[in-house]
Amino acid sequence: MQGQDKLVILWTSGDPVTAEKMVFMYAENALKKAWWKEVTLLIWGASTALVKENPRIAEHIQELVECGVEICACKACADSLEAGSILEGLGVEVKYTGETLTEYLKLDYKLLTI
Repeated sequence: MQGQDKLVILWTSGDPVTAEKMVFMYAENALKKAWWKEVTLLIWGASTALVKENPRIAEHIQELVECGVEICACKACADSLEAGSILEGLGVEVKYTGETLTEYLKLDYKLLTI
């Protein structure tokens, strides 16, 4: 299986507690403790607005990038919420993600949706 040791976290929640106490904690520890070989965080929907509006959340995103979590964000969401430049400034790849998510699923990546 191609995606056997690869995790994708599809983060759509706009809740900052969920972001800090689940999404970020798990993504960081999953890499640091080698629970997964690769971790990708996919920012989509309400999470896009949260990153734009909450400096503390934005800081966490930058820290995840620095520790090696691959992070990408939905371009359609970023454009509609005027968050593209903020996300890119944090080191997030902004692109259309429907096809990317479909590819992850077809390659049997493990998917955690929050």
